[in-house]
Amino acid sequence: MATTACVRMLAKSRMAAVALLFMVVTPATIEGRRTHGWGAWISGAHATFYGGSDASGTNDGACGYGNQIAQYGYATTALSAQLFNGGKVCGACYQVRCWRNKGCISGRPVLTVTVTNLCPPNSYGGWCDPPKSHFDLSQPAFSRIAKVQYGHVPIIYRRVRCERRGGIRFTLNGHTFFNLVLVTNVGGAGDVIAMAVKGSSTGWIQMNRNWGQNWQNGANLNGQSLSFKITTSDYRIITSFNVVPNHWQYGQTFYGSQY
Repeated sequence: MATTACVRMLAKSRMAAVALLFMVVTPATIEGRRTHGWGAWISGAHATFYGGSDASGTNDGACGYGNQIAQYGYATTALSAQLFNGGKVCGACYQVRCWRNKGCISGRPVLTVTVTNLCPPNSYGGWCDPPKSHFDLSQPAFSRIAKVQYGHVPIIYRRVRCERRGGIRFTLNGHTFFNLVLVTNVGGAGDVIAMAVKGSSTGWIQMNRNWGQNWQNGANLNGQSLSFKITTSDYRIITSFNVVPNHWQYGQTFYGSQY
């Protein structure tokens, strides 16, 4: 009888473990990994370049970063609409590698790039038309993985965590009752999906995405020190308390905590 009871208890433990596994690894989790491209290399994509050899022409893109060379250097990319996701992926990092083409640099080096722009579709079968996965790199970035004279090469890619130096940057724009905050230099997942602001005289106020990584709200925060709370696409939250002093002005940039 004791042996039978032990067997039943063991069976129940195994069933509980299986149930826990199904609770943790859900279809949504799997789909999220597929969407972001984390982990294994993904094939079937291609890369081109835009701008000049000094990356001119890559600034003022669809992520709202302005001078993105100053923000992220030359290792940047525009993505086709299939990957760009309406700008929600701005600030994310990918590794790209030229693949099985005579235009590849010897040794097929791996390059990490930051998403800063959209490669717009032209509806005539172009490389950035849906449902294609395409990376339109800055010319200096393209030259790190392929010979520039080829102009276009197949690649493999994967989503990776961003390694950033210094704190997350918050640039304040707008005017009274329209606060527009540009968020840059975000480590970890890199792409912000939610943001809140707290004045020294307010509670937490949710902000809305205006475009790219510009976030807005309509509160009057003048004369208050400010704190920010951001959430990245891996649902990690980081809070920067009182990073903006009460004498702040529009146009200034302040540095917060980092992942």
